[in-house]
Amino acid sequence: MNPLITGFLASIFIWLLFAGLLVLWFIDGKIKKEQVIHAIFACLSAWLIAFFIKQIFPTIRPFLVDGGPVLTVTVPNDPAFPSQHTALAFALAVTIFMHDKKIGWFYLVGAFAVGFSRVLANVHYPVDIIGGVLIGTITAVIFEKVHLRKLVS
Repeated sequence: MNPLITGFLASIFIWLLFAGLLVLWFIDGKIKKEQVIHAIFACLSAWLIAFFIKQIFPTIRPFLVDGGPVLTVTVPNDPAFPSQHTALAFALAVTIFMHDKKIGWFYLVGAFAVGFSRVLANVHYPVDIIGGVLIGTITAVIFEKVHLRKLVS
């Protein structure tokens, strides 16, 4: 894959997915607002969970082992496992998917692109991505079960 495309998907694309939340907030009323609030809380929780796991299991990043180039906008200096980018992307994507399958498929494809590109960018191993997928997905499902409707009303 082209290094510019890899860098874009690994570093910037996730912010475009988040920008889509603004669109969802302003269309289709209450259900969309609930969807956005669930996504924000799921993403924040997934990010924190991944952060704390990184502190418990500090793992070295691939570019430090193989000496290869880093194809992200910034060079990460935290542990590799699990991928916080992937945890965020999947918390967002799964939340959207549970509320709206049509839009959710786009988000799921985007989340897979983020995770896959993090491996291609030489900043994560596949197991880091799998950890991020699990954290993001489980967090999204938990927030869907909790329902935060009172915050939206």
